[in-house]
Amino acid sequence: MPEVFRAFPPPRRAWLAAAMALLAACASTGSDGPPAGSPPVNLDRIADARPRVEPLHPGANNPYTVQGKRYVPQRSLQPYRARGIASWYGRKFHGKRTSSGERYNMYAMTAAHTVLPIPSYARVTHLGNGRSVVVRINDRGPFHPDRIIDLSYAAAHKLGIVGAGSARVEVETIFPGKMAASE
Repeated sequence: MPEVFRAFPPPRRAWLAAAMALLAACASTGSDGPPAGSPPVNLDRIADARPRVEPLHPGANNPYTVQGKRYVPQRSLQPYRARGIASWYGRKFHGKRTSSGERYNMYAMTAAHTVLPIPSYARVTHLGNGRSVVVRINDRGPFHPDRIIDLSYAAAHKLGIVGAGSARVEVETIFPGKMAASE
């Protein structure tokens, strides 16, 4: 246990340890890689998420605060388009619960976003190479000031950002039955 924790009473120590774990997770650039063993043979053949009508999660779309910043998720499907940095998360979170309560599968076409509804769908386009994928938003994050979306390993692979860990992207909501929110 780090020395700084000893200055706090035991209940606060647990809270601080949880907060530090969250901060460490938020700082990930995606460099934790695939789980031990080999990834699926043809990651490029993993199909994009297929937008479908789903009820919004009753709890995952409530306002929340992380690192002193308040986030107010959209509580309905609305047009959204933004550019910024995408990162990805891998084996460190593989099999753990997402904000939606689902288990994170780094080989599924999913992503984490701070305010898009859970679940919802987005097209993510790598602005450097023009590749794009469709992902299902099922988690919250990234909580890093310069990032707008955390992609699954599979989505990052298909966009060509696994090695770099991050890339400049455009994120646009997709409604079931339409290609993009702007249509």
